[in-house]
Amino acid sequence: MKKKNVKFPETLHEAIKYFADDDHALDFMKSIRWPDGVVKCPRCGSANVSFLSTRKIWKCKSAHEKQQFSVKVGTVLEDSPIDLDKWLCGFWLIANAKNGISSYELHRSIGVTQKTAWFMLHRIRLAMQDGSTEQFSGRVEADETFIGGRARNMHADKKAHVKAGAVGKVAVMGLLERNSPERHSRVKVRVLRNVRRHGLHREIKEKVVKGSEIYTDAFLSYSGLEKEYIHNVIDHAECYAKGHVHTNGLENFWSLLKRGIKGTYVSVEPFHLFRYLDEQSFRFNERKDNDAGRFIKVVGGILGKGLRYAKLIGKTGDDGLPKKAVSWLSETWLLNHLGFETD
Repeated sequence: MKKKNVKFPETLHEAIKYFADDDHALDFMKSIRWPDGVVKCPRCGSANVSFLSTRKIWKCKSAHEKQQFSVKVGTVLEDSPIDLDKWLCGFWLIANAKNGISSYELHRSIGVTQKTAWFMLHRIRLAMQDGSTEQFSGRVEADETFIGGRARNMHADKKAHVKAGAVGKVAVMGLLERNSPERHSRVKVRVLRNVRRHGLHREIKEKVVKGSEIYTDAFLSYSGLEKEYIHNVIDHAECYAKGHVHTNGLENFWSLLKRGIKGTYVSVEPFHLFRYLDEQSFRFNERKDNDAGRFIKVVGGILGKGLRYAKLIGKTGDDGLPKKAVSWLSETWLLNHLGFETD
């Protein structure tokens, strides 16, 4: 009996039913893992493989170690015992939840432990990372913000070490390329060590084409940009917009980001903050797409990436002991995808 042709899901309800079929889930992952339709061994690259239907894996016929492999090998899903249907539902949920989805909500929704759900979400955020080196051009907004809890809400032991203002918070730099006839506005965000002139200027020069129009507030660290850019300044002490001179696009993004962090995640450790920035940036940049389109783009980002639990929690080696504070901070926060210099 021939199978009915079922169209690709467009809603969460349809996705749950569609991917509940193991064949649908496997076929979809195959199309992502091997877009040309030719299954190849991830270890030697040979296409001379056989499919073991009872276990849903392949076996390479070339002689080498680890001849057997699944569709998860070489992706962020590698070594995960979680079934594909649960993984794909997790991808759908986080790709399309405007304010994000907590690990507790995911664990209740798909039937895994909270610890597993937390690990899954961080691996999905890794798939959301945009590795593009394309520079912004045209009209670009630049702004900075600080992420962290309010001192008045902290426990007494933490509050004693934190002063009012930005001390104890994490600096985040944002760039927004405004709408153009070709595409809608997009953002790039990054955690910074501080908001001094050197760091802000370096970030702008790396990501914005020289000669573009830059819009900033009156923060002194932005002074000097007029040497390489058309620098327009809006003083928020006077007003928030003068014609097209404003940073309201980025202010809107900061609002979305902080709504997700404060309302959904409640507490985010500084050394994991860049992962949440990747998540919110992805949804903002893909906001004009539909749910299915965003889902496919996230799953398409799983290739060639990996994240181990020991690295995620700042532990190393077989003994599982935490690293010393200095090396743990430098390796897990400053150097883990952020590329900070050591000066």
